[in-house]
Amino acid sequence: MNNDYGMRLAGIRKRVLIAVLATTVPVAMLAGASAALAQPTGPYAVFAQCPTNVPSVALCNYAQTTSGEFAIGSTKVPINKTITLQGGAISTGELNNFFLYPAKNGESLSKTELNVPGGLLDLINCEEITGSGWFETAVRNACKAVFENKTTGVTATTELVANEHNPALFNLTNLIVGEGSALTLPVRVHLKNPFLGNSCYIGSESSPIQLHLTTGTTSPPEPNKPIKGSVGHFSEEEEVLVVTGNSLVDNAFSVPKAEGCGEFLFVTGFLDALVNAKLGLPLAAGHNTAVLSGTLRTATAEAVVASEK
Repeated sequence: MNNDYGMRLAGIRKRVLIAVLATTVPVAMLAGASAALAQPTGPYAVFAQCPTNVPSVALCNYAQTTSGEFAIGSTKVPINKTITLQGGAISTGELNNFFLYPAKNGESLSKTELNVPGGLLDLINCEEITGSGWFETAVRNACKAVFENKTTGVTATTELVANEHNPALFNLTNLIVGEGSALTLPVRVHLKNPFLGNSCYIGSESSPIQLHLTTGTTSPPEPNKPIKGSVGHFSEEEEVLVVTGNSLVDNAFSVPKAEGCGEFLFVTGFLDALVNAKLGLPLAAGHNTAVLSGTLRTATAEAVVASEK
């Protein structure tokens, strides 16, 4: 990095940090300042779902993950579709540390379905559905019928399960300096397939997959080894901080059992044991990895409201 670029980067970081501190309290007065149908414009247009009408919202965030992977044990799901995380941020009372506040339309984390390599063939062997009773026989036959119709694909969708007791958190300082957790997300993974049904989840609100994503270097237990994220490249579009080439990583999280897998004749969950056996669930920390790479945009709520027309 040359001196000019280094000085410019330092200036961007300083301005954003000062702006955040300056608006944490004053933004409370913005609730009535925006017309109901007003929309942010220009580089602020991406923040259309930021809840600027909430008095305590200080920041608006819009992040798109465009590559990376989510690995549960040896099962790796590549991120080859865009996943969007958006909404507002409220100060926790600590310097540049924020609670993530839901997007206005409720779509804080896009329901992006990613294909699981191998699909159901890698998760379920129909012959492993044992038993000679009418129910077991019917389920086994239904499983084979799914394969004969080639509807074996399985998708995985990551969903937020944050609540007031276990909130999603964003730490701007940690993001910038590449140390500590920049993004804390309690999530579950929704596995979907006609045979798995619509209620097959790995993780839940009470037992989530707890991600502590960093742009720095992880410290996982064995057998995983440390991996390094990337702070990325900083630029500005008016008063919007744009971070490109950003990579957030975590390989020190555990994964609970799957539940609710398999729906047949109003019976749910009869495939839980098979799915858990195939994926090796539950999995202790040190066996799983998340790599989320893409672009982050953040601006003060005050600047977003000022752009509205």
